[in-house]
Amino acid sequence: MRRTQTRITTVAAIAASALLLAGCTPSSGSNGGGSGATELTVWHYYSVDGQTAGLESLGKDFESTHDGVTVENVYVPFDQLTNKLVQSAGTETGPDVVVFNAADTYTLKEAGAIGSMNKWWDGYQDKDQFPDAVVQKVGDDIYGVQGFVNLIGLWYNKDILDGLGVQPPTTFEELESTMAAAKAAGKDGITLTGKPNSEGEWQAFPWLSRAGWDYAAPEQKPLTDAFSMVQDWTSKGYLTKEASTWDQTVPFQQWEAGNTAFAVNGNWQITSAKNDARFNYGVVPIPVGDTGSVYLGGEAQNIGAFSKHKDLAQEYLEQEFFSKEGELTLLDAFGSIPARADAAADAKVSDDPILSQFADIVAKNGHVSPDRAIPSANVAKVLQIVGEHWSAAIAGTGTPDSISSDLLGQLKPLLSE
Repeated sequence: MRRTQTRITTVAAIAASALLLAGCTPSSGSNGGGSGATELTVWHYYSVDGQTAGLESLGKDFESTHDGVTVENVYVPFDQLTNKLVQSAGTETGPDVVVFNAADTYTLKEAGAIGSMNKWWDGYQDKDQFPDAVVQKVGDDIYGVQGFVNLIGLWYNKDILDGLGVQPPTTFEELESTMAAAKAAGKDGITLTGKPNSEGEWQAFPWLSRAGWDYAAPEQKPLTDAFSMVQDWTSKGYLTKEASTWDQTVPFQQWEAGNTAFAVNGNWQITSAKNDARFNYGVVPIPVGDTGSVYLGGEAQNIGAFSKHKDLAQEYLEQEFFSKEGELTLLDAFGSIPARADAAADAKVSDDPILSQFADIVAKNGHVSPDRAIPSANVAKVLQIVGEHWSAAIAGTGTPDSISSDLLGQLKPLLSE
């Protein structure tokens, strides 16, 4: 992809926080870089170095082919982005391009922060390269498309496993026996996310589904079994209860410190592992058995409903997020799995020992995210509630029976609408 000296601005977390506290909304369509310049704003919640570097690369490439255009990437924290977009829609302002959590599609559509992509997508010549699972719909209308897929696997510290004389686990029983051996050797067992929000549900789902949980046929026993599992891990010291507050960045940093055997985390951490892990490592599928599965997530992209440069924003998405070249750029930057069939078949994926494992998970255990059995209007509520109860189970604020009973009671009315 071509590069240029044209300016690109990345707004850091501190600046974004200041904007949020001040109640300011960066407006789309503002002029920058001098008379006649056009500024294209992209709102996102990326905080990992590889992710932000990938966005910068896309912006520079777009600037190189569009004279007078600058791309401004605006960071808004994960747990604030949706609310900020909703608030902006209320004042008919907001970004030109939105990179958002696919689970929030319905909320953003209802708030008017994003519009239907039907006409655009119907006429997009490369649409057949994208599987249906990455097209986010509300009813029959398209409100976002995922240019890439993110998912979680089981990262392992090879040095620790070699010291214990064991191979990376392929079954749940092997995982638990290795964590027990690691604990006996003075190591920690596993890190994962227990934050009480949709991030928590994202990481809970493989363990819930392994236990037999199904949103289409909700029963208490699978919930109880999964919560019993995680509380058994904390009681034995494999997992710290502090994980009940961790997002997906903190536990990976804990694993990168080198004293923990396993980390449940995503392909977007590849660059971080290369830069910060001072040990040999690898990835294997999470041992979810015959019933379990792993969400195929990743952010969706759309044009902001109140963009003053909608044609330019569409060009940006087609050239950067939805093109083969753009998806391979993001693959190089932070290990995203391309959504396009032609990009996913590239040797960069099949020949890489880490990426190929994630690709194997997609093929064998991939599950559309969020679960389509959840009514669209209730997706955000369901994911939040499940994340809260997963967090409570890790923290030990209740028994598995009580936590699962309360969760099921809250879910049933939301799932039956």
